[in-house]
Amino acid sequence: MPLHPIADEFSPRELLNRETVYKGRIWDVLHDSVKLSDDGATIDRDYISHPGAVSVLVLDDQERVLMINQYRHPVGMRLWEIPAGLLDVAGEPPLEAAKRELWEEADRTADHWAILTDVFLSPGSSAEAVRVYLARDAKLVADDQRHERTDEEAEMISTWVPLEEAVAAVLAGKIHNPTAMIAILAAQAARANQHLGLRDANEPFDVHPYLREG
Repeated sequence: MPLHPIADEFSPRELLNRETVYKGRIWDVLHDSVKLSDDGATIDRDYISHPGAVSVLVLDDQERVLMINQYRHPVGMRLWEIPAGLLDVAGEPPLEAAKRELWEEADRTADHWAILTDVFLSPGSSAEAVRVYLARDAKLVADDQRHERTDEEAEMISTWVPLEEAVAAVLAGKIHNPTAMIAILAAQAARANQHLGLRDANEPFDVHPYLREG
């Protein structure tokens, strides 16, 4: 039997009913009734309707990762992460959102962009899709052009970490943010392949449940 490359695939099912059971400030909880198969079997599922997000792994010419640290209230910890944010600006392309988040959270711009990977963080309970970018040739913006961070973001600090050290921290259970973990390991794999085969930064984010073309 011939082997084929593994790849997730779209599998649309008939939506019989949808109800919003919780309306939140950022995301809602939906209750869907779905026809699962042609024999009439149905399922009911509650899940988070999420606008999705972007994240940015910045790698400098010394192969160091730009890490940021901020307080995350649900887990009661300060976490080492990478710049990231919601796709919550209507009509804003994912790449532009990533550039905005890099500016807002790390006071930087970058000249070269590529896609590291796309991920569903918890596909059994949330529609959240995250696009992870690789940014190179980053530059600090002038002091008078920086974003004024508030709330938890006002306490943000940042540092450069050698990629090998970041990988070791992931494997040692010292870094817990899932997007940061995925990005660091993906960056290590991409570097091992000399960054060949990375997708164009402007490629449509078609796996996102709400951004699929057509």
